[in-house]
Amino acid sequence: MLLRTTAPQDQAWGDQLHRRMETKKRRPVSVPIPPVVSSPPPYEERSREARVFRRGPGEMGFIGDQVESIRSMQVRQVLSQIISLGMIVTSALIIWKGLMVATGSESPVVVVLSGSMEPGFKRGDILFLTMSNEPIRTGEIVVFNIDGREIPIVHRVIKVHERQESAEVDILTKGDNNFGDDRLLYAQGQLWLQKHHIMGRAVGYLPYVGWVTIVMTEKPIIKYLLIGALGLLVITSKE
Repeated sequence: MLLRTTAPQDQAWGDQLHRRMETKKRRPVSVPIPPVVSSPPPYEERSREARVFRRGPGEMGFIGDQVESIRSMQVRQVLSQIISLGMIVTSALIIWKGLMVATGSESPVVVVLSGSMEPGFKRGDILFLTMSNEPIRTGEIVVFNIDGREIPIVHRVIKVHERQESAEVDILTKGDNNFGDDRLLYAQGQLWLQKHHIMGRAVGYLPYVGWVTIVMTEKPIIKYLLIGALGLLVITSKE
């Protein structure tokens, strides 16, 4: 009986297996590293960073800050501020109408625009007017309108002529700083003022306060800038 000898082959195969195992032990094992993901900043920080990035060097200053403030405000807040501005304007109109009713004059407050009443009243003084059914007397200071002219005039009454047949009153006025009476200022062919021309009697005044009105009238750009700044301030206010 013949037997096949396999010892040398088995020994060679075992040596080869041992070398493979040693090689696997020495081979470095690569461990997968998870990618690093940076979380985005909060919404408010992103918005603030975006606003700063978009702002150019020419937008710095008051106007640029106000524009950015308007952009960042919510629509509801903007509407609320607009309503507040409307309420302020409405309140001013109500106060003005109340003064008209209380004083009986269509213009309770007027501004002296010329120096024709100096030294009594100077340019820029504010006059407070009232109108009643009492007859107008010589020496009173009145504000009156002239047909064809938009701006009223404040002058002193120097003569009153009462008509017996109709009980109407003719009034002649003159500026304290003028040489002659106002017949040159009246409408063509008009020699006297009637009571319907009179807007009111002066009962008080504040010196120089009306210069703001004079400046805004003579330079409308200042008036528009002031109104725009006030409106912008009300709209962008947080309170």
